[in-house]
Formats: sequence, C-alpha cells, structure tokens
Amino acid sequence: MAPFLTYEDKGADTSLLPLVLIHGHPFDRTMWTPQTEAFSASRRVIAPDLRGYGASPVVPGVTPLSDFARDIEALLDELKVREFVLAGLSMGGQIAMECYRLFGERIRGLVLADTFPAAETAEGKVIRNEMADRLLAEGMRGYADEVLEKMVAPYASPQVKAHVHRMMTATPPEGAAAALRGRAERPDYRTLLTHVTVPTLVVVGADDTYTPVTDAEAMHAALPDSTLRVVEGAAHMPNLERPAEFNEVLGQFLVSVDDCATS
Repeated sequence: MAPFLTYEDKGADTSLLPLVLIHGHPFDRTMWTPQTEAFSASRRVIAPDLRGYGASPVVPGVTPLSDFARDIEALLDELKVREFVLAGLSMGGQIAMECYRLFGERIRGLVLADTFPAAETAEGKVIRNEMADRLLAEGMRGYADEVLEKMVAPYASPQVKAHVHRMMTATPPEGAAAALRGRAERPDYRTLLTHVTVPTLVVVGADDTYTPVTDAEAMHAALPDSTLRVVEGAAHMPNLERPAEFNEVLGQFLVSVDDCATS
C-alpha cells in the first residue's frame, strides 16, 4: 500500500478540470504556492508532498519514479479525482511522464516544466548514487548551499532564495537519497512523448542550466500537440522566480485545455 501523502487540496470542484501539481527535488508542495493561490480561485488544485519529502512519510532505500506515480494515482483515487491536468517541474516532470505512461487515460493536459525525458547516462548514474551517499552522510545543508544559485538564478529575489533553501534543508536526507537512486534507473521517455495524445505545455526558464532551453525545444518537437514557452529572467524554478509570467502562461494553457474538454 502506498504511503499516505500529505497534500494541499484547495478550491472547489467546478466544471473546470482539477490541476494536480508535482514538485521537484529536493522540494515540497510549498514550491507551488504561487500557483495554488492563483488557480484555486477558479478550480480545484491538488499539490502533494511526494514520499520522502515535506511532511509525507519517509521511505528509505530506492524510490523509482513508478512508486511516486502510483502514490499520486492512489491519492487521486482517494480524492475521487478521475480526470485532471497534470503539471510537474524537474523530477516532477519526469514523474508526470511516468504518470502518463501508467494512467495516461486520466490525464487531459500535461505541463512539463524545466525537465527532460532521456534516461540517465552511465556517468549520471554514478553521480546520482554518489550524491545519495553524500546526503546520507552529511545531511542537506551543504548540498543546498552549493546548488541554490543553480536552482534559482543568482539574481533571484532574497525571498525566493530563502524559500528554496528552506525547502532543500528541510527535506529528509533518506527521502532525497532514495529518490536520487530511483531517478538513476529511470526509463527513457522520449518515445513516450511522441505518443502523447493530450495538449502539452513545455515551459522553461531562459537561464536554466540544469534543463536548458534546448531540452525544452527537443520535447516540444517530439510532442504531437505542444506549446513551448520560455520564461525570461528565471533559471530552474520559473514558477517561483517569475510567478506572474509563469501563471499567465499556465493560465492560457488551462483555458485551452478546458475548451477542448467541453467541446
């Protein structure tokens, strides 16, 4: 049985499709606060803490992306949400792709933010497993200090930097390490993308070095029905760095998906 996830469930059930938000590594559901606040005025918005993150149960060892996806499926079953728009950023985007692989018939629209579909390289597998070992040995703070200005741009506001750093240092090392080991073994989703039958929004920060604009362009080219949006003045977390711009892009996409669902 999947661990019971802690989650935020805001907004009322309306005629509009619910929006489900999957956070990245090593964050938690508060990563999506600007989106939860903006879109819950008109639709139901569900943002879980993934297993091993935030206030959800910590499951040590190895957490493959399929476990994260099945957790989300079980949560949506519990909440009686049948069809929805699914959005994920970074690792959350890869989990969203896994969700589409496992239960794509329930997904009416897909948002892939600052992510990429390829399987891990041999070198990348070593790096992820070594980082998992390091987090277990040292904790999260040193890692958080090192990567903060890659997660968000060096010019990001102090408030955004503080929020991102706080999420990273609050993440249980056992959960983060298990996710890193699972991601090291993730499948290649590039062929899957060519078979996606729902509208997809590909969005990326212009200054993202983890998943650069070229990765987003490649996904956009592979997807049969996609829109590409580049958010200026942002790195790996445009939803927090430039929330107004990100929300405008996401809002336009949601309107188009709602129109498709009712036509």
